[in-house]
Amino acid sequence: SRPLAPTSMSSQSQETPAVNSPFAETYRPNQKIYDMIQEFRESLEITPVSSTDQIEPHKICVCVRKRPLNKQEIIRKEIDVVTIPGNGALLVHEPKQKVDLTKYLDNQIFHFDYSFDETATNGLVYNFTAKPLVQSIFEGCMATCFAYGQTGSGKTHTMGGDFTGKQQNSAKGIYALAAQDVFTHLNHRKYAKLDVSAYVSFFEIYNGKVFDLLNNKAKLRVLEDDRQQVQVVGLEEVCVTTTEEVIRMIQTGSACRTSGQTSANANSSRSHAVLQIVLRRNDRATTLHGKFSLVDLAGNERGTDVCSNDRSTLVETAEINRSLLALKECIRSLGKNSEHIPFRMSTLTKVLRDSFIGEKSRTCMIAMVSPGMASCEYTMNTLRYADRCILYTSVYDAISQVAELEEKTYAELQVKF
Repeated sequence: SRPLAPTSMSSQSQETPAVNSPFAETYRPNQKIYDMIQEFRESLEITPVSSTDQIEPHKICVCVRKRPLNKQEIIRKEIDVVTIPGNGALLVHEPKQKVDLTKYLDNQIFHFDYSFDETATNGLVYNFTAKPLVQSIFEGCMATCFAYGQTGSGKTHTMGGDFTGKQQNSAKGIYALAAQDVFTHLNHRKYAKLDVSAYVSFFEIYNGKVFDLLNNKAKLRVLEDDRQQVQVVGLEEVCVTTTEEVIRMIQTGSACRTSGQTSANANSSRSHAVLQIVLRRNDRATTLHGKFSLVDLAGNERGTDVCSNDRSTLVETAEINRSLLALKECIRSLGKNSEHIPFRMSTLTKVLRDSFIGEKSRTCMIAMVSPGMASCEYTMNTLRYADRCILYTSVYDAISQVAELEEKTYAELQVKF
């Protein structure tokens, strides 16, 4: 069984700096913290996620990914305060100081379904998170995978693809990897009898409004019908047959996203980007068979983190945080197996309604964290958000397993009698 709340351990400062530390030549106050973290890490058994590890099925999966220190952090000689021992665990070495000015570490421990360290590739992360959801949409499910975290923590890198300077390789992001697997499934004889085609749409949610990223950012309306079905009216949905087509759409749409400047990122995405891969039957009505929503969420900043104090920017930040809170509440209600899911709390949760309603929903959350000591507070906020999600998803998984066992037992009894 895994603990559902973070626990902590403390390490006290040793006054003698380590000779081999990168701070040995230029002594700095943070050297003690660095040495304490290194000493703590040496006591751990590190077992990173491997491609040979077994992938466990989840109706709701919550995992965490740590990015490496970036160039700016290395230049500033930032200390890496995040350690991932493996087996779903993550440690944050939070530097603190006693009344007598003695420095110590508060080692906060979190547990998730999977924890990926800075060496993990997008491909490895994809295999354990979004890849299992691709098959589910061929089975008629509504799947969602979203990246959550502070600006600059690697959300767009994970979902949209690797960056080399300012150039993004969209072929190596979860968006494109999912599309590639969809076409692999479509070409497999096992799914040929479904007679379905794949369609792609790409839109952003900014300040509670929806804009089509494949149609010159046309403003769209979100409406709910009598059956509580939510429709994005006017959204352009393109029939696709190759991964290359999808990659071009990703590049076109990503270039149109609304961005702004924050303290963590000079070009921060200030909108939620949603790429949807939809399977429709090849009948006259093009009936919906399955849907995969892949979401690159806006950064979870506070109002004080943005570089502008004008009213519109503060409203923008408040709307982002309101929608992220609504998303957490929906996951929380889903985890509690609640009859009422508050998906009307925000535009984001409205358009993702399929992920929260009904038995055929699958959800994966990738919490992205920055490793630097300067980002420690933001990292803790992200982890607490994800930790609250996993608290309730564990209950949900347990209820689901009991229900499946009851159904299996009932079926066996029917056969016997």
